[in-house]
Amino acid sequence: MRPSDDLDSDAVRRWIDVCVRDLRALRAEIDGINVYPVADSDTGSNLLHTITAAREALEGTAVPGAGEALAVAAEAAVHAAKGNSGIILSQVLRGMASSAAGVDVLDGAALATALRSADSAATRAVARPVAGTMLSVLHAVSTALPDGDGDTDAAGVATLAAKTAAEALANTPNQLAALAVAGVVDAGGRGLVAVLDALVETLTGQRTSVPVQVTSHTHADETPAPRTWEVMYLLTVPDPTPGELSGLRKALSALGDSVTVAEAGEREYAIHVHCADIGAALEAGLDHGRPHHVRVEPLLTPGPAEPSVAAADRAVVAVVHGQALADLIGGEGTPVLVVDADGEPSTEDLLTLVTGTAAAHVTVLAGGVRLTAAAERVTGHPMLEDRDVVVVPCASPVQVLAALAVHDPERRAGADVVAMAEAAAATRRGEVVVAAEDAITWVGRATAGDAVGFIDGEVVLIEPGDVERRIERAATGVLDRMLAVGGELVTVLVGEHAPDGITDVLAEHLRAERPDVELVCYPGGQTDAVLLMGVE
Repeated sequence: MRPSDDLDSDAVRRWIDVCVRDLRALRAEIDGINVYPVADSDTGSNLLHTITAAREALEGTAVPGAGEALAVAAEAAVHAAKGNSGIILSQVLRGMASSAAGVDVLDGAALATALRSADSAATRAVARPVAGTMLSVLHAVSTALPDGDGDTDAAGVATLAAKTAAEALANTPNQLAALAVAGVVDAGGRGLVAVLDALVETLTGQRTSVPVQVTSHTHADETPAPRTWEVMYLLTVPDPTPGELSGLRKALSALGDSVTVAEAGEREYAIHVHCADIGAALEAGLDHGRPHHVRVEPLLTPGPAEPSVAAADRAVVAVVHGQALADLIGGEGTPVLVVDADGEPSTEDLLTLVTGTAAAHVTVLAGGVRLTAAAERVTGHPMLEDRDVVVVPCASPVQVLAALAVHDPERRAGADVVAMAEAAAATRRGEVVVAAEDAITWVGRATAGDAVGFIDGEVVLIEPGDVERRIERAATGVLDRMLAVGGELVTVLVGEHAPDGITDVLAEHLRAERPDVELVCYPGGQTDAVLLMGVE
């Protein structure tokens, strides 16, 4: 192969040719490690199908520059793309083509800019990017590339991109539980590494590849059952607006997961979703434009788990408000979804959280009444038919922490759920908030700015006066009332707007009044309550 320091139109053609050759050779290997988002063993086939369409479009087409060659390849790939991985690959080409428009030859700086554009285009197309996937590998590449003119030629940029991608791919099992459980790297990411290795070979003439550890995953012991469908179509939108596309993503996310709405041309979009209702997915498109080139394929997912669930087939996940609390829970190895204050998680967010564990039995701990209700609504979703999903009722994040404290993966699944539910129910909950407006309560009138104390959702005291002192009085007052009926452990989650030193005040108060009680305090990061307290 004739090497080239930079990427011209002939080099683009050779690159696509090498991609087809290598993805054909790797198809079985990539299909064999395909476990996320659905273990349907088709990622390698989808990538090959997509890139083959790009090659066929370039054959016999006269293109004077690299930018035009990339545009031809991208348009064909977008229209032929199959599966999540195929759509993402098509957006990689589309992003590069957009950056290189009108450019005859891409030098190192231009290629780096094109790959960063590819990252933006692919990420923008996916409704909810997930760490540990093809997108993570692509973003690692984008971040590592030099920014600016520099002296690195295109071959050097491609070599750095391929090396970075291989390193990011090796890290994907540490980012996504489904991969760790199966003992594999991400299949789409493996395909992207092959694509970048092909670019290196095109520009250097050397067929070298950074070694990638890939462990085969077999589905031989699984019982296939077509529970859901992969629905793909092109959608022509007469007058697209950002709000309209956001509404389409939301509608598709309510039906299933792996939602992609990718630009496919002027007023045209490539739609992809895994869902149980084919008609509803098409109707969502009809509400916004004209669907065409519709393709539907069954997704073969494992059958129901046996009644006796091994520890590796079980998982506990959490849904909370407050980044600090999410970091605390996630630091202990529990997958956690953080939701904006006063917000609710989307259906796709919850589906991704549950399915990302790759576990047959999933226990959900949601840190609030509304979060618990949202989690309960999704348990009956058709996408979760092959999993046993149980929501432990929690009205406060302190009850989530109590449940996690007694979680034992060696116990039987049912017994473990009961233990966590009992721990959560036995934890009395208190909170201190600052009144946002005047209100009448059971214990008197609260004026905006007063500190209001709650126990198990009921107002028990109101403290007016100095800002810092009123919060201290409310906190110690709530604590005394909760401990009046007993307790051995107090857990406090400190809100984002809590006064400095409040935990010291509580510690000193307990040492003086209840030295037998243990106190633990954590940053919660919540904005709706100054303090959240739990007593066990």
